[in-house]
Amino acid sequence: MVKIIKIGIIGGSGLDDPRILKDAREIYVTTKFGNPSSGLAIGKINDIDVVVLARHGKRHTIMPSNVNYRANIWALKEQGCTHIIATTACGSLREEIKPGHFVFCDQFIDRTTKRASTFYESDKVCHIPMAEPFCKKLRNLLSETASEMILQHHKKGTVVTIEGPRFSTKAESHMYRQWNADVINMSTVPEVVLAREAGICYAVVAMSTDYDVWKEHEEGVDIQMVLQTMKQNAENVKKLLIATIPKINYLKCQCKEDIKTAVIGGD
Repeated sequence: MVKIIKIGIIGGSGLDDPRILKDAREIYVTTKFGNPSSGLAIGKINDIDVVVLARHGKRHTIMPSNVNYRANIWALKEQGCTHIIATTACGSLREEIKPGHFVFCDQFIDRTTKRASTFYESDKVCHIPMAEPFCKKLRNLLSETASEMILQHHKKGTVVTIEGPRFSTKAESHMYRQWNADVINMSTVPEVVLAREAGICYAVVAMSTDYDVWKEHEEGVDIQMVLQTMKQNAENVKKLLIATIPKINYLKCQCKEDIKTAVIGGD
């Protein structure tokens, strides 16, 4: 049986528009980890099968701590997704990453505390490698396409994922800068970890919406600022996805191999 490429899109705030799909239809599924955050919009982009899922629900009613990340990733895996492109709003921790810029993260720092971060909980343990958490091939495709489209972007960066839903204090924001983090959000972890356990190539399109609260003489972040910047730049995200997805032409990748030797215990 020949495995075909199928792309999962996990949409963050304002970035889960199923209208980017041709011949879209919606299905509702459940998994052994419960229900995903939303129904799945299934359709095509340039004849490539694509599945869109709204991370926080269709009306953004699920706060970051309560997202069922395991069900979301498992639902996409059961639909046969071979690659996932996730979109997310983020705060910038660097002067050069301006609001509206894209960052294709290559590293993360995990500051979450309440989230299930593995599919293996009973008789098996999964020690998944995480030195290179994001798919390099997929990141490069996104970066190359953004360059062709003349979109302001940064081809790599470290994202610190906090528990939320509150924003950072100034002390925290300055600390993350000292840790060499570049952007901050509330959703990438454990999503990226679970994708690797599922053997799915995963990359994130992080859109900077603000300067968090570290920058002097700059208005501190609030939710209205985030939503306004997302709305202004959502069209660029859609165009980037539509242009990148037809270029994804690989199935062989280390992202899919790591899980084969990571699980111990059980029979």
